[in-house]
Amino acid sequence: MEDEKTVNMITEFTRLSPSSPSPSHFSLPLTFFDTLWFKFPPTERVFLYQLADLTRESFYSDILPRLKRSLSAALVHYFPLAGNIKWDASDPTPTITCAPNDAVSLTVAESTADFSNVCADEVHEVTVLHSLLPELPVGDHLSLIISLQITLFPGRGFSLGFSTHHAVLDGHTIASFIKAWAYMNKHDQENASLPADLIPSFDRSAIKDPAGLNAEFLNMWIAFGGGDSDPSKRNLKTMPLEKIDPKFVRATFGLSREDIKKLRERVLVQNDHVKRPLHLSTFVITYAYVFTCMVKARGGDNDRLICSAFTADYRTRLDPPVPSNYFGNCVILQMGLGYARDLMGKDGFVTAAKNLSDLVSGLDIDAPKRVPDLLSKIMSLRQEMQLGSVAGSTRFGTYGIDFGWGKPKKVEIASIDGTGAFSLMESRDGNGGVEIGVSMRTREEMENFASLFSTEQ
Repeated sequence: MEDEKTVNMITEFTRLSPSSPSPSHFSLPLTFFDTLWFKFPPTERVFLYQLADLTRESFYSDILPRLKRSLSAALVHYFPLAGNIKWDASDPTPTITCAPNDAVSLTVAESTADFSNVCADEVHEVTVLHSLLPELPVGDHLSLIISLQITLFPGRGFSLGFSTHHAVLDGHTIASFIKAWAYMNKHDQENASLPADLIPSFDRSAIKDPAGLNAEFLNMWIAFGGGDSDPSKRNLKTMPLEKIDPKFVRATFGLSREDIKKLRERVLVQNDHVKRPLHLSTFVITYAYVFTCMVKARGGDNDRLICSAFTADYRTRLDPPVPSNYFGNCVILQMGLGYARDLMGKDGFVTAAKNLSDLVSGLDIDAPKRVPDLLSKIMSLRQEMQLGSVAGSTRFGTYGIDFGWGKPKKVEIASIDGTGAFSLMESRDGNGGVEIGVSMRTREEMENFASLFSTEQ
């Protein structure tokens, strides 16, 4: 029966170009914010939309053609997505290149999976979710930037799957593109124009690199891949993805605004002697609580290393700041090391919140310069430690993305599976809370996590 739940039938594979010609011979350099993520695996997202009694006929005659039209219209503004990342042996650095005939690859499929199970908050296997995602081909010297998959669940709804190259798009940019596509689809008119905040800016003049971080990140990744100064050994290959084990499971949890308030008060009571104010944002409180439960759920050696890692948006932290509609990566990695024993005790959450507060407070203008040393250290220790990281943000407005048939029933960040990461989004009910997606390697560990999550508060 398990095999029957994951059957997908590919009904179409096509390529879609912008509906108006793109600029010829356009190229966009990668900044150090981009090359930081150069070898990271693709990010993967799935949006699930429920449409009661959706028939194959209405899907193929109405919904799919409309989604294709609006995608081509959105690509007029986001035309670099139809291009490639290119790094020939003769080029000192990789670039984003675009040509008039470039296009985005689109897979159309049908699934026999149980739509309700895919959307479930309860513990369920991850296999079906990954069948809703397209492959993102990454060659040695040429790579696609984005691949899309539209999957029909007959009689239930459809999903949109996104695989994106991390060196081109951060979470803010991919969210803006999806919103632009949704806007064009909802306003299915020939002359529909995007709101100004959804039109990307390709101006990279504000990204200064006096410390030579771009070259440092590229050299680090070349060395990581076993290469040297020989130009022929440069390549775009990303770190290999861990094979998704059928035993991997996912579940969705939530913290209400009141839950977060109580947790914040708990930290403040135990740190009333601290002179410097703590940074106890919703992000810090949620991260500290989730990661503490993760460490306790795994159990095991109290002396094992743990790493708290997250990204911070630097659009407003730069001087001068870059516009909010800046296209590309503008996030920096922040990390802190510790030991499992720090979080295993009854005050583990309070300790985690204090540590994360310090990390957030350390996000100054010079933080990017410290990333190479931090990342090199983490890479050398990665086999020995429990890594915690976070994908997504409550600020992206994910659950407000309406293509014209209602808001998403569920949104999942599939690329957290097997990585130790968890996802954050705003609550679907709009109550100011947080939705948390968690992936674990075994059902037993997930059950341990769920028990801790419900009782630790």
